[in-house]
Amino acid sequence: MHRIAVVGSGPRGLSVVERLAARLAKAAADRPVEIYLIDPVEVGCGRIWRSDQPEWFMMNTVADEISAFSGVPDGGPHRAGAGPSFGEWWRATDPDHPGPNSYAPRALYGRYMRYVLRAARAALPDHVRLHEVRLSVEDLTRAGDGYRLRLSDGSRLSVDKVVLTTGHARPEPSGEQRELAEFAATRPQLRYVRGDSAADMPLSDIPAGSKVGVLGLGLAFYDVMAALTIGRGGSFKEDDDGRLTYVPSGDEPVLVAGSRSGMPLPARGRNQKSATNPYRPVLFTVERIRHGRAGGPVDFRADVMPWLRAEMSLVYYATEIRHRSGAPAAGAFIAELAVAVGEALPDVAGLAVRYGVDDLPPLDLDRLARPFAGRDYPDHQAFQRELVALLRGDLDEAARGNVDSPLKAALDVLRDTRWVIRAFADYSGLNPRSHREDFLGWYVPRSAFLAAGPPAVRLEQTVALIAAGVLRMVGPDARFAPDPATGRFVTHSPQVAGARVAVDTVLDARIPTPDVRQDPSALTRSLREQGIWTSYVNGAGGESFDTGGVAVTGAPYHPLGDDGRADNGLYVLGIPTEHTRWFMQAGSSRPGIWSDFVYDADAIAEHASTRDTAPAAGSVSAPGEPATPPQTRAMAAASPGSPCVRGM
Repeated sequence: MHRIAVVGSGPRGLSVVERLAARLAKAAADRPVEIYLIDPVEVGCGRIWRSDQPEWFMMNTVADEISAFSGVPDGGPHRAGAGPSFGEWWRATDPDHPGPNSYAPRALYGRYMRYVLRAARAALPDHVRLHEVRLSVEDLTRAGDGYRLRLSDGSRLSVDKVVLTTGHARPEPSGEQRELAEFAATRPQLRYVRGDSAADMPLSDIPAGSKVGVLGLGLAFYDVMAALTIGRGGSFKEDDDGRLTYVPSGDEPVLVAGSRSGMPLPARGRNQKSATNPYRPVLFTVERIRHGRAGGPVDFRADVMPWLRAEMSLVYYATEIRHRSGAPAAGAFIAELAVAVGEALPDVAGLAVRYGVDDLPPLDLDRLARPFAGRDYPDHQAFQRELVALLRGDLDEAARGNVDSPLKAALDVLRDTRWVIRAFADYSGLNPRSHREDFLGWYVPRSAFLAAGPPAVRLEQTVALIAAGVLRMVGPDARFAPDPATGRFVTHSPQVAGARVAVDTVLDARIPTPDVRQDPSALTRSLREQGIWTSYVNGAGGESFDTGGVAVTGAPYHPLGDDGRADNGLYVLGIPTEHTRWFMQAGSSRPGIWSDFVYDADAIAEHASTRDTAPAAGSVSAPGEPATPPQTRAMAAASPGSPCVRGM
């Protein structure tokens, strides 16, 4: 008997189970195998994607770009390794499907994930059984050649291998958040709601007509906005000009929202791309960035950003050249820029002038992500007019699409080349200072702001709510603080005169940054206390930087204990390893394409299904030295017998 536990059944855990099922279906039946998929909320989709959450919580990726199956349908029954994309499944199961390139409710994706799990289970061979366990794991200890899990109902489960794909933690408030929480705790009329998934926030406790300060204007802000308007019975209707207006129910609170930038996340461009034809960068390649270096860590700002900016500019200007002079001219422009490895960074904007484009504003990530920086406004009305104008301008660009809008096409490069970034951001690919300051401190917030936006309808709703007086934007560098003199919270922007507003609730609409050192869960605390989990440190001595991510080897991602040795019976994937590796919060792969998301799951499935159970093995691949470099895996051509076409 061989037993495998997968702890956490969000997208990462489901992907591991799907690949286990695909591999075991083809393996020799030399022994019984028991798989335990464990989650305290909903087995198969986890807490964030649970299938019973309200329909107004939307995804920010079009359904046709997503699949939880590692291969496409092949004419046989749907099963692990061969099944429909989310978009295909949605069309087949919903007669009211809104059409291609649609954004689905998160609950619907949860139901799709459950379908994937059922399909994987139905096709398991007789010697393999899959158990769904709706409990949490409170503790994990080594037991001989295996592990013993203590579950939340007090029961014990002994297994040979454990895959840990736990999700977002809810750390206790600290700093500014603690001050706000403690102020509210002594005043019954006030509320402080800490950051979390909006579906799990106590939003029903907020009284109608009260003022709610919303801290943060990211994706969680849009969820909160929808829950406190649509979720309170309000509705949007389209006027004769095609613009939305808000029809209030009377049960809404008044939202007073702000952030450092003062700008809600811009909208995703209308999708015009094929999900199965990923973008191939012309300039921004691993080889060009590494050329001329001695193989050590790189400097993100000096070595990586110039080539990324050049790639974005190439797309930006080529799109405009195509509009003005046709596709052949755009192709010639790109061909002139396709410099060989070792050649100098080309002057993209200068070449665009030769092709007749000298009037586009240059791409500036700081200006785009912080449009109000250094600006002062005489009153709130002046700020709001400029904000609404920016939102409408962004909606115009989004409507043009992510192929036809030069701006949205260029910003999509940030999404389409994440695999190149990971080649340097993972483990110790960047020097410690650059990793901390340039990458995590500067690039990641701007990339998240510009590349991870919501569907355009959310911005349309934002404009309508501002016009209806249900939503007020505070302004840039928004401050939220207790006011002992009045016994309320106050919020204001130092750049907007007269913007001070008193509120009764402060709601933190920022998703907490993953950090294993701050995770209060019983399992994480135990793993750290036992020295099974440690925090990954980039560098050594005075140049070191503790990332807060779980230290793991290269694939298949065994945790490194406090003795520096890898535990070969354990695997850690996803959010706990964020900052050791980058963008571990990604929740899906593309249909028919094996991205790192699938390769990670498959590497774990391959190793976890073997007989090797040595919990404290010695020599393993060192951090930063996966057996196959991520960029090579991502771009490799399909090999004979591979389950699907490989790509980004």
